[in-house]
Amino acid sequence: MRPWNSDEELFVIAKRELFTCVVGDVMDRLHLVHQFLPPQIRPLQQDMVVIGRAMPVLSGDVFEERVEGTANKLSGKPFGLMLEALDDLRPNEIYVNTGSSPRNAMWGELMSTRARRLGARGAVVNGYVRDTRAILNLNFPTFSFGSYGQDAGPRYKVYDFRIPIEIGGVRVNPGDILFGDIDGVVVVPADVETEVFTKALEKARGEKVVKSELEAGSSAVAAFQKHGIM
Repeated sequence: MRPWNSDEELFVIAKRELFTCVVGDVMDRLHLVHQFLPPQIRPLQQDMVVIGRAMPVLSGDVFEERVEGTANKLSGKPFGLMLEALDDLRPNEIYVNTGSSPRNAMWGELMSTRARRLGARGAVVNGYVRDTRAILNLNFPTFSFGSYGQDAGPRYKVYDFRIPIEIGGVRVNPGDILFGDIDGVVVVPADVETEVFTKALEKARGEKVVKSELEAGSSAVAAFQKHGIM
């Protein structure tokens, strides 16, 4: 029986006891061996931790902020569907965006302010963010390539949201769990989340036992033979 009854309980337990490495290790054993997002996606501040349900957002490059009379009516709409996607965030969700070139910021202070008001847990973008000092002051968990002030307006539009996306070959479906810390962001598919987090808790607790034995003088070989953990 799983030791949590809701997303809120799971997320509290995960932030208290788990870290991305152990969750990734468990998925390796389940033959889910490509679940970490690319290593360029880092926390804006080292102690930031994010965990929540994915709300995937798909964007693309543009070269004018507004172009009328084209085959795609979004060409005449600044930012495309970015504001609609932002407003659609629900409690415990994470805004996760990919699709455009890393030549402008994909997230900033006002987006963080709105997302926080809606109960979102963070943002993960396959590119850059801006308004860094303000985001840090908000303490809103944000994972990205880093800071870059160039605006999205004439360079980027959101074309859809709540659809499957891929980042670095890792598929992210709406409702999957994203878990990020200083070691990166891992994607836990919703259909295996109970098994993954149950086994991750077992492994994390077992690692504490192994650490105690190593501190007491056990050899690494003996500890691994005894517990199968290292």
